Amino acid sequence: MQGLSRDHSAANAASADAMSSSRLPALFAAQRHHFTYSEAPKLVYWEATQSCALACVHCRAAALAHRHPDELSTAEARAFLHQIVSFESKPLPHLVITGGDPLRRPDLFSLIEYGRSLGLSISVTPAGTAALTPEVIEQFKQAGVASLALSLDGAMAAAHDAFRGVAGSFAWTVNGARAIVAQGIPLQINTMVTAQTLADLPQIYEVIKELGITRWALFFLIATGRGSSLAEVSPAQSERLLNWLWEISRSPETPFVIKTTEAHHYRRIAVQRMQQRMSEEQIFNTPVGRGFGIRDGNGIVFVSHLGEVYPSGFLPLGAGNVRESSLVDIYRDSALFQALRDPDQLTGKCGDCPFRIVCGGSRARAYAATGDPLASDPLCVYQPRALHS
Repeated sequence: MQGLSRDHSAANAASADAMSSSRLPALFAAQRHHFTYSEAPKLVYWEATQSCALACVHCRAAALAHRHPDELSTAEARAFLHQIVSFESKPLPHLVITGGDPLRRPDLFSLIEYGRSLGLSISVTPAGTAALTPEVIEQFKQAGVASLALSLDGAMAAAHDAFRGVAGSFAWTVNGARAIVAQGIPLQINTMVTAQTLADLPQIYEVIKELGITRWALFFLIATGRGSSLAEVSPAQSERLLNWLWEISRSPETPFVIKTTEAHHYRRIAVQRMQQRMSEEQIFNTPVGRGFGIRDGNGIVFVSHLGEVYPSGFLPLGAGNVRESSLVDIYRDSALFQALRDPDQLTGKCGDCPFRIVCGGSRARAYAATGDPLASDPLCVYQPRALHS
C-alpha cells in the first residue's frame, strides 16, 4: 500500500459506513457476556526470563545479558503452572512463554513438558538468535508446543538487524522460520508497528507470504522500556494501516490470519467493513470476531519473571504476585482487573463509543498517555459523538 507513512488530518479518517452501524451497539450489549472474561483468561503470558542476547530498540523488558537471580525457580514455575490449571475453565487458558528469550532458561523444555502433562496448551516466543538451531526446533516439536512465534521487523537484514541490535538476527530469524514450518509447527510472525517501521510493512508482508506462517501479529508500539526512544504512528496513519490490513486479510494471496496487539480499534474497522456483507453471527465467527473483547485484563494476564501479575506486558500496573497469592484470585478479584473488564468504566470517547464492548481500546496506551488505564486510547480517530450529532 502506498502512502502508509504520509500523515493527513484525522478529521475525515472515520469512514462513512461508520454512520450505518447504529443497529450494532444494542447487539453488542445483548452479547456482552460473551465478551467479558471474568472467570478465566484466554491467554496467560509468562515472561520466563528477561535475559536475551539481543538488544532490541523497542524492548518492553529492556532485556539483560544475564538471568535475574530472583526469577521464578523451577519449583516455583511448576507451582505457577498448577495455578493456571486451577482456573478449571474449558478449555484451560493458553500459556504463552515469552521473554527476554525463553531459551536462556535451561529448564524450559522440562517446564513445557510438565505443563503439557497438566493439560495446558503452550506456545513459545524464542528470540531470533544463533541459539535457535534446527536441533532446538526439533526439541520444541518433541515437547509438544502448540505454536512458536518469531519477530521480524524489517524486510531486509539491515533494517531488522538495526532494530534488533545484533547483526545476523535477520538470517537467524528467517532460517528459524523455515525450519519451524518444515517441522510442521504453526508459526506466528510478530512485527512492531512504529513510525520507523511503518513504510517497510508492505515489504515485510511480501517476505512473510513466502514463509508458510499461520499468523501475522502486528504489535503497535507502547512507549515503555527501551521503546520510549521510538515514535508511535499517528492516529491517521494507524487508521490507514488498519484498513490496509483488513483489505489484505481478505485477499486470496494472504495465506495467514492477521491480528493486532494494542490496536484494538482494528475490530471497529473490521465490523464497519463486515456489516455490509455479513450477518452478526457470521461476524462473531470470523478470526477478528472470536477476539472481540479480549484486551489487557479482560481475557489476558501477564506474569513477569519475578512472578508479578499485570493486565498485560505493556500495562505496568501490578495486582499481586504468584509467589504470594493465587493467579486465579488475582485475576478474578483484584479491583484493577475488575475495572478493566467493565467497558462502562471507560472514560472519554472510549466510554461513549458504541464499539467499546468488543474493542475497549488499548488500556496500556491510555495509561502511557494519561496515567489512567481507563482513559481513551489516543491512537483511535473514531468520534462516537458524530453518531448523535
